Formats: sequence, C-alpha cells, structure tokens
Amino acid sequence: MEALTDRSVLYALTGAGLIALGFYGFIVRRALIHRLIAFNVIGSGIFLLFGGAAYFGGGVDPVPQALIITGIVVALALTAFAAALGVRLAQDGDEDDDSDDDAEGGP
Repeated sequence: MEALTDRSVLYALTGAGLIALGFYGFIVRRALIHRLIAFNVIGSGIFLLFGGAAYFGGGVDPVPQALIITGIVVALALTAFAAALGVRLAQDGDEDDDSDDDAEGGP
C-alpha cells in the first residue's frame, strides 16, 4: 500500500513540474507553435495530477482514469484544430501583405 502512495506523490510532483514548465514556456515564447506545445505540456501535467489523484484513498479510482482518457482525446482534437487555425492565420496574413502592396501601386 505504501508503494501506491509513493507512486501517487511522484505522479503529482511530476505533474506539478510539467505544469510549471508549460506556464513558463507559454509566457516566455511568442511563436504560436511554441505556445501550442507549451499548452500541451500543461495538459500533460494535469493528466499526471489526475493520475496521482486516482491512487489516493487506498486503491485505484476509475473516475480520474476515465477523465484522463477523455482529456487525451479532447486535447488531441483541439491541438489539431489550433494547428490548422494557425496555418490558416499565417496564410491569410501573407495574402494581406501582398494585397496591400498591389493597392499602393508598387511594382
């Protein structure tokens, strides 16, 4: 039983470390892809915290495990959506720059 408690504390501390690292990356980095990766690191830390919470109480609780699995699916979908949105914004930003040059009568 003590091994489960030690494992849960290790999961919780690792999760807290990942959340702190993700927040640091999210605040310091300006590029969209870096922020997206930092946001995913924060999500991974939250999943580890839930995993650590699943071990408390003398056994393994299946509810946090179900939340982790659901969260992974949602995080994957939102990461794909954010990446597609970032690509679209980058493409639209390039088109706006080209159209401004043509409107001014440039070469």
